Amino acid sequence: MEVALSAIASDLINRLTSFLMKKYMESTSIDDKMKRLKELLLRVHIVVEEADRRCITNPMMLMQLKMLAESMYRGYYMLDTIKYKSPKDEEVRKLCTMSVSLKRSRTIFDTPGSPADDNELEIVLNNLEAAISNINEFVILLVGCERVCRRPYDAYLYTDNFMFGRHAEKQQIINILLQNPCQQGGPLVLPIIGGCRVGKKTLVSHVCGDERIRSYFRSILYINGDNMWGMEHTKFKRERTLIVGEFFTDIDEDDWVKFYCTVSQMTDRGSKVIIISRIGKLARFGTVKTVRLNSLSQEEYSYLFKMLAFGSIDEKDHPKMAMVANDLAVVLGGSLITANVVADLLRRNHDFQLWNSVLQRFKEMVKSNLSKYGEHPKDIIEKEHPIDITRFGSSYRTHLHLMPPRVERDDSPNRKKPSLLFRDLIAGCAAIPDGDFELVTWESRIPPHTKYVQSAVAFVNGKNGCTTSTRKRRSNA
Repeated sequence: MEVALSAIASDLINRLTSFLMKKYMESTSIDDKMKRLKELLLRVHIVVEEADRRCITNPMMLMQLKMLAESMYRGYYMLDTIKYKSPKDEEVRKLCTMSVSLKRSRTIFDTPGSPADDNELEIVLNNLEAAISNINEFVILLVGCERVCRRPYDAYLYTDNFMFGRHAEKQQIINILLQNPCQQGGPLVLPIIGGCRVGKKTLVSHVCGDERIRSYFRSILYINGDNMWGMEHTKFKRERTLIVGEFFTDIDEDDWVKFYCTVSQMTDRGSKVIIISRIGKLARFGTVKTVRLNSLSQEEYSYLFKMLAFGSIDEKDHPKMAMVANDLAVVLGGSLITANVVADLLRRNHDFQLWNSVLQRFKEMVKSNLSKYGEHPKDIIEKEHPIDITRFGSSYRTHLHLMPPRVERDDSPNRKKPSLLFRDLIAGCAAIPDGDFELVTWESRIPPHTKYVQSAVAFVNGKNGCTTSTRKRRSNA
């Protein structure tokens, strides 16, 4: 009887608390709510940042960390949306609703102080309040997790190579790779499946660079899935090995069995295999649960882009540029490569006129592709089709088409085509060569100096390159 009464009393207290909180929120001004939002974000951010420095092995804690991070990014997005509302928001909103990919993301473009703003703010606050109400046990358990030392070199990589918002996924992969070998002795197979350029290889690269992984495996072997048949001719030391394979096509069952047997015979007990691919069907070869990577949410992407663009300066001191950054984060459509390129250009030049000029160029470019092909440039590139970047040129009479990026390294054969930097083209300070040329989209500043390079072609009035009608037929094929 006492237990039943206690449960009823607890339920009544919870209902009363929720009712009073609802009434409080209804009677509180938007300024007070914004103040409360900042306080909650500070508390959550402290916990998320500390969790990123800990070795978390409990899968439920990793799940809670992911939920905390999502609530935090949504809160920052809400804060900036209200704080940096610009008169051009309606124009950006209309541009976004034309794109299928951006219609799926949650964007907020109502006028400041509108009922929609207020309702959305209440939802965000309620989510943060709920997250914090369950955070005490998480913090207590977090204190018992081993602290992971991160060198300055690693911290640099986290920003430069988009290792962002993947704290839970990275720790999940590390936990799987450090599992003790099973009794059967066959290598554990972990599929990592995700969309185009969402950061699969970057995530695996950071995992492989972790000291715990380096200590556990004697060697790490990277293979191209298309050349996996050459494994039987590879000379192995019989030692614990991590094999990382990137696969671009599906694999026949018999071929996989042959590959798996070769790995089992030529490596020592405790070896593991990572499958990296966009192809979901390859998950059938996994011996553990597949890790699936999605694109960053609009909230995460916006936070990342502004962090990269502002660098060490405080965006609060530059509200006009913060407005531009908010709009750019929407217009770019979630492309990580483009975010890094544009942010690098903006970080070098803290000038509002330049920032606004870059925004206008991208808006015009996105409009042009939506008008011609009915898709956002990011979606077109993901289908391995060229996009129209004529709006980046100094003369609209010269048409510019850009192919999807490819990866090159320092040891790649030199090409004789003229080249220029993508950031110079965006800034409008590059002389565009006639005909075919190479656009260096991004180059890592650390060895082995990996480059993202894109082939481009300049032509006048359809004399060269893909015509609109040809491009539409290709996209519908």
